[in-house]
Amino acid sequence: MEGSLKVSVYNENIARPLGGVLVQIAASEEPDKIIDEIYTDDSGQTLDVRLPAPPIEYSMQPNQPQPYSLYDVMVTADGFERMTVKGVQVLPNEETIQDAALLPQTAGQYAEIVIPPSTLFGTYPEKEPEEEIKELPQSTGLVVLPEPVIPEYIIVHTGIPTNASAPNYWVPFRDYIKNVASCEIYATWPTETLRANILAIISLTLNRVYTEWYRSKGYNFTITNSTRFDQAFTYGRSIFAEISRVVDELFTNYVTKPNIRQPLFTQYCDGRMVQCPGWMTQWGSKNLGDQGYTAINILKTYYGWETYLAQAEQVQGVPSSFPGGVYQVGSTGEAVRIIQTQLNAVANNYPAIKKVAVDGVYGLDTRRSVEKFQSIFNLSSDGMVGRSTWYKLSQIYVAVTNMAATV
Repeated sequence: MEGSLKVSVYNENIARPLGGVLVQIAASEEPDKIIDEIYTDDSGQTLDVRLPAPPIEYSMQPNQPQPYSLYDVMVTADGFERMTVKGVQVLPNEETIQDAALLPQTAGQYAEIVIPPSTLFGTYPEKEPEEEIKELPQSTGLVVLPEPVIPEYIIVHTGIPTNASAPNYWVPFRDYIKNVASCEIYATWPTETLRANILAIISLTLNRVYTEWYRSKGYNFTITNSTRFDQAFTYGRSIFAEISRVVDELFTNYVTKPNIRQPLFTQYCDGRMVQCPGWMTQWGSKNLGDQGYTAINILKTYYGWETYLAQAEQVQGVPSSFPGGVYQVGSTGEAVRIIQTQLNAVANNYPAIKKVAVDGVYGLDTRRSVEKFQSIFNLSSDGMVGRSTWYKLSQIYVAVTNMAATV
C-alpha cells in the first residue's frame, strides 16, 4: 500500500513561503539513500510524493506491527539553515504534511527534529488521574475568563512540570491540537472516532487554559508534553491531513456538562499499554466508531450521558469573529469585504493567490482565490468560506500582517 507526503517550506522570520527549495526524502532505515528529490513551488510546497506504507489492517487493531512507514526529510535552501526531520510517519491511504520553518543561516548549523513513536505504538508512562471538573482558585485573580475562549497561542512545556531546564514553545492553538492528535491517534480510523478524540484533546487543553492550572502553581506555561500529566506533543513534527481537516472543523467546540462553565478535563488513554478505568480509551473509541457511533455518543459513553458540546464564541488573536453562515458566489456585504481584504494581504506572501477587488461582492474571482487559499492550507477546496476557512484565513492574515509590520 501507499501513502503520500507533502512538504511546505517557509521563512520562519517573515512567514513567507520559499520556492525552489530542495527537499530530499529517504527511508529512515537507510538515511543515506535518497529515494526522491523534489523542489517547492512558489507557495513553498512540494507535490504529493507517493511512498510505500504498511497494510491498513495494522492501524485498525492493537498489538499489530508498526502501522506506518518512517521517512527522513532533508530541506536545503540557499541562505538558510539546513533542516532534517527524522521519523516522519506515513500511513496507508493518508496524506502526511511536514512543515519546515527555516531560519536564515548564521553559524552553519542545522536543525534536527526527531519524531517519536505514536503513543498508540510506543511505550509511555501511566497517567496521573485528575478530577474532570476542577475547583477554581478563590479570589486570586488568576481565573479571569467569564467564559471559555480559544486562545491564540498555547505555551507548551516540553517535559514534566518540575523540569525547569525543558524548553517552552509558543504554538498556535489549532496547530497544537493537530500536533497532539497526530501524535496520539491514527488518521485511518473512522471519522467519528477522530472527531471524538479531537474533541477530548481540545477540551482537556481548554480546561488547562480556563483554570490556569499550571500558572496557579507558579509555572510559566499552559500545558506540558508529558503524557503522564497532559498530552503528547513534538515540536515541528508532521501532521496528518485528515486530522488537520477535522481540527479545522471542530476547534471552537469543547465537551462540558450542565451547570458548569469550564470545559471538562477529558482524560483518556490508549486502553492497551495504559489502562484508565472511567476515562475514554482510544482503542475503545475506535471500536465504537466501527459500530457506527457518532462522536458525541462516543464521548457520552465514557464521560456520562449528560455530556454535551459547547462552543467558544470568542477566538482570541483574530480581527473579527466568524459571523455565521457560508459565504459563496452571490454573497454580499461586510463579511465578504473582510474575506477579500484578508485574501489580498495573504496574496502578498503567496503569489499563487490572485488579488481581488474589495467590493463586498463574492464573485468568481473571489471564489477562485478562496479555492487556491484552501488548496495551499490543506482545507477542502470548495471555494466557499465557512467557519474553518474563515478562521484559517484570519490566522494567516494576522501572521503575514504582523510580520510585515516588523520588517
